[in-house]
Amino acid sequence: MNDAMVLRCEQLGRVYRDGTREVQVLSQVELALRDGEKVAIVGASGSGKSTLLNLLGGLDSPTTGRVLIRGQDLAELGERALCRWRNQHLGFVYQFHHLLPEFDARENVAMPLLIGGTRRRSAWKSAEAVLEQVGMQHRLQHRPGELSGGERQRVAIARALVTRPDCVLMDEPTGNLDPESAQQVLALIDSLSAARTGFIVVTHDPHIARCMDRTLELRQGALREQADAAA
Repeated sequence: MNDAMVLRCEQLGRVYRDGTREVQVLSQVELALRDGEKVAIVGASGSGKSTLLNLLGGLDSPTTGRVLIRGQDLAELGERALCRWRNQHLGFVYQFHHLLPEFDARENVAMPLLIGGTRRRSAWKSAEAVLEQVGMQHRLQHRPGELSGGERQRVAIARALVTRPDCVLMDEPTGNLDPESAQQVLALIDSLSAARTGFIVVTHDPHIARCMDRTLELRQGALREQADAAA
């Protein structure tokens, strides 16, 4: 059973200091994600959802507890090894796409592969394939400033997927999309989860949450299972 475990966090906590005051954002968070599983995380603004994503992705360090990706405790890795592990196993999609404005769509998508040491020709071929998968094959050489908001987000999703990661972390991935583009993103998540990619999706959209396998609510620093995402 453990072989199918993509991501796991145990007793995860995060405390920030505000002057002399300590602010407990997360406390004893437990989460397990299996191959191909889609989990939505919901919660009020300021509840710590983005903080949790940053911890799960190794972009921030927990105050207590640990995060394991494919059984590897991220805290045991040095900075270079951690970057390499993220590059190999995780994909990130942010609410705001964070594309590099001086590079075209193909170059933006190929960037994680190039950083990981893939040869340019092979990286471009992989980038073109995943851009076609998200319906952006006709925009390969367009820079972010020449793309619509929905197109930029699809390029960002392609960038997250190009390394074929075990898990994709998404922060409001459809928040800036029109309904048709949002539906395309959901269809893509479905097809990739069938291919055993796991997804953790932070969202305020109840429709998005209902499309996931299960929904967890972040409240008072802890994750709680929602029996009915529509509630």
